[in-house]
Amino acid sequence: MTSVSLSPNGDFLTLDLKGQPRRFHAIWLRDNAQDPETRAPGNGQRLLALRDIPADTHLVAAEIAGDTLRVSFAPEDKTVEFDLSWLVANGYDKAAPAQIGWVQDEITPWNSDLMSDVPVGDFQQLSKGGAALRDWLGKVNRYGFGKIENGPTEDGALFTVVDLFGYVRETNYGRHFEVRTEVNPTNLAFTGLGLQAHTDNPYRDPVPSIQVLYCLESSAAGGENMVVDGFAAALRLREENPAYFDVLAKYCARFEYAGDADTCLRARRPMIELAPDGELIGVRFNNRSLAAVNDVPFAEMATYYAAYRRLGEIIDDEAMEVTFRLEPGESFVVDNTRVLHARKAYSGAGTRWLQGCYADKDGLRSKFAALSAQSGVKP
Repeated sequence: MTSVSLSPNGDFLTLDLKGQPRRFHAIWLRDNAQDPETRAPGNGQRLLALRDIPADTHLVAAEIAGDTLRVSFAPEDKTVEFDLSWLVANGYDKAAPAQIGWVQDEITPWNSDLMSDVPVGDFQQLSKGGAALRDWLGKVNRYGFGKIENGPTEDGALFTVVDLFGYVRETNYGRHFEVRTEVNPTNLAFTGLGLQAHTDNPYRDPVPSIQVLYCLESSAAGGENMVVDGFAAALRLREENPAYFDVLAKYCARFEYAGDADTCLRARRPMIELAPDGELIGVRFNNRSLAAVNDVPFAEMATYYAAYRRLGEIIDDEAMEVTFRLEPGESFVVDNTRVLHARKAYSGAGTRWLQGCYADKDGLRSKFAALSAQSGVKP
C-alpha cells in the first residue's frame, strides 16, 4: 500500500511505500522539481536560483497516481510530478551512520583474498564499449583498481587506456612519465629498488585521483606490482584502535616534492580523510614525500606517530596485498585516493619499461554512469 500525507502546515510530506515512511520537505521538493521551468530539458541543469523560490514555500496538495507523485506548491500555485523511484533513490530521511568511517554501498573493501578474483578486462573488448567496458569500470569503482590485458605495445599506448573513460591530467612530469632504471634519478620510482605501498603525488592539490601504469617491456626478474586497499587498512586500524584512526583523521599531514629548481609542490591533508558526515573518502600515504608533521599538538604527537607506524604495519601486512606481474601490453588503473600501489624490487638484468600517467575519477564515474543508463542498469 502506497500513501502520502501532508504535515499540518505543509512544510513537509510523508510518503509511505509499503510500510516504509519517507519524509520530504516542501522546499527540497520545490528546489528539485524536474519540470522544464525549473530544469533545462537537455542537461538537467537548474534554471532557477534558490532566491527565485519563495522562502515560505509550502505544500497544499499531494497525490499518488501509479508510479508518480503529484504535488502542488503555494504561494507559486505550481504543480509538479516526481517519479517515485527517483524519490526513493534520493531520499534523505534516514538515520545517521552508526560509525565514523563508513563507506558507500558500491564500495567493497578487500584484502589478499581478492587475489583470485582481480578485476581484469580485455583491451580489445573494452575498446568496443558497451557492457564489457561498463562492467569493468564498475569493478574499478567498487574495488579501486583494475587490470587490462592484450593491449598494444607501442610507445604511448597508455593513452588508449585513458581514452576508454576520460582525459589525461598533465603534471610537471608531462602528459606521462617513464618508469625504468635510471642513473641518479630524481624520483625513487625510477630505480630498481622495491617501493613501499603508497598513494601517488599526495603533495598535489588536488591529488590526481586515477593513475595508469602500462607495461611495454618486461624481461627483468622481479618487479611485480602490488596493490593494497587503503580503505580496508584504515578500517582495520579503526577496529584495532579507534584512537589511532581518529588522530590520523583529525590532523593534517604535510607532503612536499621538489624534483628540480622549478618544482616545489606542497599540500596539507590528513592521511585518513573523512567527509563531514563521517564517510571515509580518501587515504594518503607516502613515506617518501611526507614533510615535517607540525599540525599535531605536542600532547598528541606521540599518539600520532604510533598511529602512523601502525597504519604502515597494516599496509605492509601480506594479508592485505594483491600482487600481479604486468607483461607487455598489460596495464592497471588505480584509484589514487583509495588504493595504494607498490613494486617489488627487480634486478638490472633484462629490461623493465613501464609508462604511467594520471587522470581523474570524474571521467571514469561519468563513463560508467552513462553506460549504465544506456543499458538500463543501475550504477
